[in-house]
Amino acid sequence: MRQPVLGILTLYLNEKKVLEERAIYEKMTAAGQQLGLKIMIFTPADVNYSANRIYALFYNPEKNSWHRKWSAFPDVIYDRCRIQKSYRFQQLQKFRARYGSLRFLNKPISNKWTIHNLFMQEERFRQYLPITKYVTSSIDVIAMLRKYPLLYLKPVSGTGGRGIMRIERIKKDVLHIQGRNRQRSIIKPRRITTQSLVSFLQSLDLKSSKYIVQQGIQLQLDNGRVHDYRMLVQKNGEGNWSVTGCAGRVGAQRSVTANLHGGGKAVPMETLLREWFSNDVQIESIKAEAEKFGIEAAAFLEKRYGHLCELAFDIAIDREGHIWMIEVNPKPAREVFIKANEPEVYEKAISKPLEYALWYLNRNKTKKHKARV
Repeated sequence: MRQPVLGILTLYLNEKKVLEERAIYEKMTAAGQQLGLKIMIFTPADVNYSANRIYALFYNPEKNSWHRKWSAFPDVIYDRCRIQKSYRFQQLQKFRARYGSLRFLNKPISNKWTIHNLFMQEERFRQYLPITKYVTSSIDVIAMLRKYPLLYLKPVSGTGGRGIMRIERIKKDVLHIQGRNRQRSIIKPRRITTQSLVSFLQSLDLKSSKYIVQQGIQLQLDNGRVHDYRMLVQKNGEGNWSVTGCAGRVGAQRSVTANLHGGGKAVPMETLLREWFSNDVQIESIKAEAEKFGIEAAAFLEKRYGHLCELAFDIAIDREGHIWMIEVNPKPAREVFIKANEPEVYEKAISKPLEYALWYLNRNKTKKHKARV
């Protein structure tokens, strides 16, 4: 009996055809083998459009080796492509336009500003959203600074903390600014006057670069480092949304974000919550509310964008126990759970998309059978 095939769609990182998540794909292939699901990895550059064939990569767990071969299109596609400023991303857009009618486990979603506005349309989600404005000029930032002593300036698109600036009013006319540039390197913290903020913001080219400005939440631990939580919500083998895990992240020294790629460290959610709160009942209530929010938010986005199989929500929890949604990541990494010493959650994070793929394919097979009867 022919094994169903899951195609993992990705992008090469450079001209040497380096794969960003090669180790993950190896683990997924081994897990798929146990489930009876064949895995192939490919990029838009590997597709022969005239023949509708793919020069795909396959991993052999027994031999710990990779090989390529020409293959037919897979039964279902798991899109792991992240935004790149390169011609490779243009190739991806061409592929999605040409083969959009194929079965995809997950569709692309929009940028931070569009997602924020979508959630704002639903009253049940508004309480979780920091006040956010689209930046057309430095005037927008200054107006927000009059209302909130702490702001975050973020590129509309992008991941990993790139280009995020933290602006805090520490005295009437004195601001503290720190952040990361587009290459994710930490910008040296500085103090400036409110008057000189305009020239600083002009250097960022806010209008053409597309930024949002957001109400800041005080998340500094006693050691001065910021923290947040990465909650992974995935479809399971029954086609339902469930929270796979939620881990805490503590930012590197002088970092304005807690991203692991920016030098942050991961810890279990429970450990980090106990640094913030001492009441067990409150901690359990926060965890339950966060899980409920994650599942409802994932289901909501799927209704707007079509098929989705996983989302990561970066959430913050303030001193009062209020939950804030910081960002949504449609192509989440999994290493936060390994670094938080939660190997079982990590294994589930790898296997769940495969289990969902099998459920999805079996459901479609059943539908076809019923349609013929």
